[in-house]
Amino acid sequence: MPRRSPRLRPPRGGREQAAAAAVACAALWLLAKIATATWQAAVRIWPWLAVLAALALGYATWRFIRELQARKVRAQTLARLRITLAQLDAMDDRAFEFALRDLLLRDGWNAQQVGRQGDQAADVIGEDRQRGRIVLQAKHTTVAGKVGSSVMYQVKGTAGPAHGADIAVVVTNGSFTRDAKTWGERHQVHWIDRDRLHRWAEHGTPLQDLLRLPTPRKTAFRRCLKPSGENPSPEPSPPIRIPQH
Repeated sequence: MPRRSPRLRPPRGGREQAAAAAVACAALWLLAKIATATWQAAVRIWPWLAVLAALALGYATWRFIRELQARKVRAQTLARLRITLAQLDAMDDRAFEFALRDLLLRDGWNAQQVGRQGDQAADVIGEDRQRGRIVLQAKHTTVAGKVGSSVMYQVKGTAGPAHGADIAVVVTNGSFTRDAKTWGERHQVHWIDRDRLHRWAEHGTPLQDLLRLPTPRKTAFRRCLKPSGENPSPEPSPPIRIPQH
């Protein structure tokens, strides 16, 4: 049989009642002593607590102001951002992707570099409230290098279903074959060759003006295919990096 737990019973008789009263008084006295000691300790240390609270508030305020100043400086730097073709040619593939991201940021897009192995033809992804999502595929090559139609096919096949893109763009510091340009214009895959890149990066022409992007969000990509939402996680954004010559 399970053992019953002992239960307290009320005191019986005068002795037990007197003992219970004594225990209650002792407990009340102890609680009073603890409360008094706590109050006295608080009275002694409250100036230090106030100083610590003031220091914490001052530090938080300093961090907030510093963050605002850093954002302002970066916004001003991006607004003045100009990258020459020579600087773009000197970059490696990864630096070229970050440069394109910074150019999108300069033009008002909320952009991130996402290119890596298995990126499904997306190196930079940007968002704009009016124009929606843009996906950039970067093709850094030699000056004489040409991008063919196969790249256009790949971007067209992944921009909408894999990345939920409203706008797809292939960017190179070289050029495109005639077939690639024709196919891209026919199937809503924008292209930026060396000449357009010069106008965008060095002259400061906004991308939306360069490509004459429409304001409405409705585009062929979202009408045809739904995005899967499986974009690669973007890496933390490094500062603007432009090779100096």
